[in-house]
Amino acid sequence: MAKVVKVIELLAESSKSWEDAAQSAVNEASKTLRNIRSIYIKEFTAAVDNGKVSSYRINAKVTFDLESERTKPRR
Repeated sequence: MAKVVKVIELLAESSKSWEDAAQSAVNEASKTLRNIRSIYIKEFTAAVDNGKVSSYRINAKVTFDLESERTKPRR
């Protein structure tokens, strides 16, 4: 059987780094999604205030496995 995954797009922001923004996206997605397999950073941007970077932003695609009827946990 072929494997099917779903991809969602997320935006995340951090005052520390792009890596921290990526981890925040994964942490937030993990609250409602299971089986997250990867994150693809599509775009990096930063906000600048008074000549200094004030926040790091990412546009990311998060990939996760879809659950079939056979793999859903029983309740």
